[in-house]
Amino acid sequence: MPVVRDLRVLLRLRYFRRLLYIRLLSQGADGVYQVALAAYVVFSPEKQTSATAIASAMAVLLLPYSLVGPFAGVLLDRWRRRQVFVYGNLLRALLAALTAVLIIGRVPDWLFYASALCITAVNRFVLAGLSASLPRVVDTERLVLANSLSPTAGTLAATAGGGLAFAVRLVASGSDAAVVLLGAFLYLCAGLTALTVAPALLGPDRQPKRPRMATALADTARDLIAAVRHLAAPQRREAAWALAAMTLMRFCYGALLVLLLMLCRYALSTTPEEGLRLLGLALALSGAGFFAAAVVTPWAAGHLGPRRWIAVCSGAAAVLEPALGLPFAAGPLLIAAFVLGLITQGAKIATDTVVQSCVDDAFRGRIFSMYDVLFNVAFVGAAGVAALMLPPDGRSTLLVALVAVLYAGVAAALTRFGRR
Repeated sequence: MPVVRDLRVLLRLRYFRRLLYIRLLSQGADGVYQVALAAYVVFSPEKQTSATAIASAMAVLLLPYSLVGPFAGVLLDRWRRRQVFVYGNLLRALLAALTAVLIIGRVPDWLFYASALCITAVNRFVLAGLSASLPRVVDTERLVLANSLSPTAGTLAATAGGGLAFAVRLVASGSDAAVVLLGAFLYLCAGLTALTVAPALLGPDRQPKRPRMATALADTARDLIAAVRHLAAPQRREAAWALAAMTLMRFCYGALLVLLLMLCRYALSTTPEEGLRLLGLALALSGAGFFAAAVVTPWAAGHLGPRRWIAVCSGAAAVLEPALGLPFAAGPLLIAAFVLGLITQGAKIATDTVVQSCVDDAFRGRIFSMYDVLFNVAFVGAAGVAALMLPPDGRSTLLVALVAVLYAGVAAALTRFGRR
């Protein structure tokens, strides 16, 4: 099969493999840390968690970075991406170890959130840098396949990390601190792996004269306006439409995640531990959907084009999400986790490919950083909307219907754009 042949070629590329190793270790650590965070915030037996509390936690962790994210993108276009991977992961290892100490000490929640916020902020540098670096190690012909393999493998690594976190939590008698220390170890391994890549290999290309950092930060607003204009140019409008569509799909995903958390915590379980196990199973099935997307998307995007494939994914979600979600039963929801994993990751692969193909290398860091900011704002906004609409047990027909309408709107808008 051509896909299998190209995949073998990709894996023969030494620096693509190195970049993939960094992603696997880094996102595996993310999965471990996210399970520890969910267990501590949502599934602690001593806490009566509400949708509002979940939304507040997401806002605390994500919104502050959304305010500084564009500035981070400007820095990402100036810093060596390899150095971001080295120092970013080493810093996260240190902060994760500090978080474990805070959990053991049972400090006020705001200290815990402050540490988690710093880890999340560094994470955006690393993920945006990984996406921006990919065209430096893969030729244009295989970029779609690389976008299928690399981010999807990272998502699967995050899922595997979550599964490993569950296992450690079981062995350690529910100790969230032990799980966080495991994440710190994986972050450390990711940082050490990045040392095996040459500092200049991953870009960005150096300018003949580099302005001082203070001058660069003062020019940030103008740089961001230039990046927006770059994205708004006629030859890059497909990238802008893909980003807008993916942002709305991320909103839908965030709303459904809060709904799933509340259902697992209250409606579908009798104890917090039972709810956490059900959530873990749902996330594992979602990871299987991500893997399926990596297999299907290169063929589908190759035949339909990336934009049409995003429209197909969104249209399928509009039909399947209410059919599987409205029963509010464990079986259909687990099937929905797989389906939405496939659809969401398939659309993201296509979006990444469109953005990378349309955006010049000098702007990629800024564009992918803005991409992350849009993701965060959409996710937090979805959590806020869900908090307003969800009842205490999480059963909300209105929220499920709203998400279906949004998916349908994305599919219709992309189809209309293609005709124009």
